[in-house]
Amino acid sequence: QLETLEQEEQERLELRAHTVERRTHVSSHQHGVTVTKILREGEAEPQCWSFSYNQTELQGLLLEGASLLLLRVLALRQAVPPGLTFPTMDTEGHLCTSSY
Repeated sequence: QLETLEQEEQERLELRAHTVERRTHVSSHQHGVTVTKILREGEAEPQCWSFSYNQTELQGLLLEGASLLLLRVLALRQAVPPGLTFPTMDTEGHLCTSSY
């Protein structure tokens, strides 16, 4: 039984004179998960937004770190159970499904 307690992701793109920086912070709490996103483009003020998901929406949630661990276990066993799917989050922090 694995559970992601917290995850931080940072991405920075430098395109000539224009820089784009994205940060996503995911943290678990007793009621579910809160996702905080920060986007900064060039010298503009950062845009920040936050949203939450409750526990029932997140049953079996598989975030990036846990997904990497699962992929290693599946590779070691050299088998993927049929129909193996998990709820996960896309790059924007919205719930979606990941199938293996």
